[in-house]
Amino acid sequence: MNKPASASLDELDFAILSCLQQDGRMSFTVIAEKLSVSIGTVRSRFNKLIEDGTMNIIGRVNPDKVGFQSYAQIAVYVRPITLKEKVAQKISKLSEVSFLASTSGDYDLEVDVMCRNNDHLLEFVNEISKIQGVHQIKTTLYFKVYKYSQPDLNLLK
Repeated sequence: MNKPASASLDELDFAILSCLQQDGRMSFTVIAEKLSVSIGTVRSRFNKLIEDGTMNIIGRVNPDKVGFQSYAQIAVYVRPITLKEKVAQKISKLSEVSFLASTSGDYDLEVDVMCRNNDHLLEFVNEISKIQGVHQIKTTLYFKVYKYSQPDLNLLK
């Protein structure tokens, strides 16, 4: 059985991750000062976190500020259910998808998307409805997003 990723992370790793979640450009010097460790320790831990895939460094944009005006959650019903993985793989490759998960309950896949506007969203919905195995979709528009963030690492303590 695979051990959870968090099992290989210690308190210092989580502290470094938390610092970088607050400011992804925070220097190793500032992190080291905040955590009372050496710059070399921060650098080696940072490199390990990158190498093992625990984190990556990206420029995260505010979707609203750059022009995404249409957000939606799409429930996808797959028939036959044996096509679920193939449908998920195809949907995952679409640029509009920000979140995709297999679900239990009424529908099979949950897809969150960000689109330029409602016309773009309609094009997207029409595109996924043509995928072999997509039986039905239900779209819920998000009128206003109140929070869009990364998980709070303090919840794992």
